[in-house]
Formats: sequence, C-alpha cells, structure tokens
Amino acid sequence: MSNINYHDSLLVAPLRIIALNNCKELGEKINQLIIERRHKALSEAGSCRSSFKMQEYDRDDYLVSYDCPRFGTGEGRAVINQSIRGTDLFIIADTVNYSELFKMHGSISQMSPDDHFMDLKRVIMACGGSPRRITVIMPYLYEGRQNVRTANESLDCAQALQELTEMGVETIITFDAHDSRVQNAIPIHSSLGIGRLIYQLPIPLCKMFIREIFERNPEMPVDADHLMIVSPDEGGMGRAVYYASLLGVNMGTFYRRRDYSITVNGEHPIVSVEFLGNDLSGKNIILLDDMIASGQTIIDAAEELKKRGAAKVIICATFGLFSNGLEKIDEAYEKGIFDNIYTTNLVHCPNELLHKQYYVNVDMSAYISLIIDTLNHDTSVNNILDATSRIQELVKKRLQEQGK
Repeated sequence: MSNINYHDSLLVAPLRIIALNNCKELGEKINQLIIERRHKALSEAGSCRSSFKMQEYDRDDYLVSYDCPRFGTGEGRAVINQSIRGTDLFIIADTVNYSELFKMHGSISQMSPDDHFMDLKRVIMACGGSPRRITVIMPYLYEGRQNVRTANESLDCAQALQELTEMGVETIITFDAHDSRVQNAIPIHSSLGIGRLIYQLPIPLCKMFIREIFERNPEMPVDADHLMIVSPDEGGMGRAVYYASLLGVNMGTFYRRRDYSITVNGEHPIVSVEFLGNDLSGKNIILLDDMIASGQTIIDAAEELKKRGAAKVIICATFGLFSNGLEKIDEAYEKGIFDNIYTTNLVHCPNELLHKQYYVNVDMSAYISLIIDTLNHDTSVNNILDATSRIQELVKKRLQEQGK
C-alpha cells in the first residue's frame, strides 16, 4: 500500500502530531505505526543512515504534548508544551466524541461538537503561526450535515471550513463527507495556497470493509445469485454502485416518500418506503450508509430486506454515532433483523459496543498513518486514495478460493 520512497524523498519539515483528547487512542495508534515504519526505513538505510537521522527517522514519539484547561465558568484555553516551530504539524480531532467531559460551575458537562471544534481552533491559535504547515485531520466533518442552506438558516459546515483556512490551515482531510460539494466553500487561495480539502471518499473505506467481511464470512459466495449491495436511500446510491461494480453483483435502493408540508423533530416525516431492485429471496445483503446516527433508518431498511426474503443482512457504515444509544440496535439484533454491523474507529466507539456480538470495528489507523507519512514527504497520495486495484485483487482471490 505504501508508495513512499524514503531514499528519494525529503521531508517537508520535521513531523509532529497533535491528537486532541477526543481522539487520543486513534492518535497513539497512528503515532506508533509511523514510528515503526520509519525505524524500519532507518535500519535499511545502510550508508544513508546519517541523513535519515537528520530527518528524525529515529524519533520515538511524534506526538506533541498539549493541554486545554478550563476555568470554572467553562471557558477554556490551549497550551502547547513543546516547540513546534518549523514543523509539519498534523492535528487530529473527533468532534463527535460525547465521552469527553469538563467541569463548569461545579457540575460535570459533556463536550458538544461545538466545544470540540472550539478546542481545535484554540490549539491552532496556540501554535502562533510557528509551524511550517498545518494539516487538520477531521474524520467526521464538523457540521457536515448542515452543509446546504435553504430559506433562512445557517450554513455551519462552510463557515467552519472557512474559519480553519483563515487561521492558516493548509489542508483539511476528512472521510466520507455527507456532501462533498461543501469543499466549494474553500477554493484554493491564489496567493497563499491554502484551502485544499482532501476527501477520502468511500473508495479506501470500501477496501477495508470488503476485507473484513471476507475474513469473517469465509463461506459467503460472491456472485450476483447470492450477494447484493443495497443503499438505504437515494443519497447513497453512488456508494452502492461502486461496491456492486467491484464485486460484480447487483444493487438496489430504497425510495422514501416524505411529507414536505410538515416538519417533525427537524425532519419531514416518511410517508412510504419502496424498494427498487431485483428479487432478494435467499440473498446475502451488504447494506451501506455513511453513518448510523439514531439507527432508525438502517434498522427500517434491514427489516424491509428481511421481509423480502434476504438470508443475511450485513450493515456497513463509516461512522457509528449511535446517538440514541444501543437499546434499539440490540432489540433489532435479537429479532434477527440484521446479522452484523461494521463501522470504523474514525469516531469514538464506546466499550459497550465493542463487546457486542454483532459488532465489528474496522481499524483505519494504518491508512491515516500512511496519509500523514506520504504528505510529510510531499509525495503523491493518488495511489493511496484509489484503492480500486487492491479491491479487485481481494475479489479475485476470493473467487479463486471459491473455485470460480
């Protein structure tokens, strides 16, 4: 997967990583993988060993120590505890980590996405413009679902992106954005060269999900007679088409007719649901979505699939938010509505979920570490972003194992 030539490429600047407290575990995994990769390169350097040491390939830690203390009123500040002058700084943030707490007026409060985003901006401000370059890795794009303005309402995601670039952030990396068109809010600045937004859309994630599904379901046939890809709504059809094309199977989708004359809890209620696709009888289904929030949409879709005769329903979602808890999910599993749920570790995952029989956590730390390493060497990320050939190899190997 790596396309870094350590002998022919130089670092943009010494690498440093700030993993905010809301994604500390992910940051530590990424840090360790980069350490191991660079120590290996150093051990294989031979006569170039001294020049590799000059580029700090022998470091045992790339993480930067920082603090975000709070006053009794809940106001905060950021303090960076070591020098970052002239470095290539990567800041990793999970703005939907609801497990982070702080004290305000003597009471314990949960940190909201707004609190997390403010801490991210505090850390950038604490840098004081001293890093050579700042890249923000925000796997779940802050306010990504508030990306379109209709009538008199805010356009939060676009505003947030503009704030970051105005503060000196050169590149913002996110995964599976709700609507990639929001990057139009920060076109490349003609004089400063800032405002590049790199979207790691479903292509790399697709490879990780397919690999995990193949490993955990060795008996599952991969052909159009036994497998089908389904999107729970029309918004995810592009994702489903991509999976179906690579696996050589058919796809289907649900069409949801809504009553746009009324609004309930901020949404237009669904009047009816129709499935568009081939017969599902006896087929295994991979049900795809970008996120599981309350889980109601994905459960309703899985229930409809089972009613239509699906043998197995495997749910794959980039972000497992589970904002309404796990009770309904557990109940649906007990009823046999779905068989497994796969989500990534790009956002906070509670320990309770990790121990669920139906749950599989897909680790993306190796992929992010490779992105950081590649950008730090200022080499092309095209091979990393396009995982099509690697997915095709997985499928080919699986078909060979099944004698096809």
